[in-house]
Amino acid sequence: MNHVEIAVRKESVPTCTELFLGFLTLGLIGFGGVLPLARKVIVEQRQWLSPEKFTELLGLCQFLPGGNIINLSVAIGMEFRGVRGAVSSLIGLILAPTVIVVLLHYVYEQFQDNLMVKHLFEGLAAAAAGLLVATGLKMLKPLLRNPIAMCVVVAAIISIAFLKVPLLLTMLILLALYSSIIWRRV
Repeated sequence: MNHVEIAVRKESVPTCTELFLGFLTLGLIGFGGVLPLARKVIVEQRQWLSPEKFTELLGLCQFLPGGNIINLSVAIGMEFRGVRGAVSSLIGLILAPTVIVVLLHYVYEQFQDNLMVKHLFEGLAAAAAGLLVATGLKMLKPLLRNPIAMCVVVAAIISIAFLKVPLLLTMLILLALYSSIIWRRV
């Protein structure tokens, strides 16, 4: 059993094909900002995970090196269908964006000096930032009932955004503090 138990209904345990198609969909509709849509698809639409378990699993995946959504796709696939599920999820997630990036590269080479293209990419960056903020707020909801977790959230924001402490160091320190507080309560 993994460190994070995943709460699912029996009828929502996905097949390898469903994992592939689910993450292929994420890769297609979430290009440039897949994490905000991942929660909606995985938790709300397909109901593979509860909101709490999604937040827990994403927290674990964020602690690992590599892209959060890539780690999440592998972890979810592995949990439900082992190595085949992990490979199905990963290929589904990266297939469409890989093809799109290769095609866009050729198009961008032709029009990179065009002012409209530059403005288009600025607008896309702003929209992606908004999606990340919205997802962060949704992920915060399950933590609102836990004052200790909220203190950790605030400490992480202050540490990373204002004090410029590196992410890994912040996570290690806050993980140790949170664990010691919880351990003393048990």
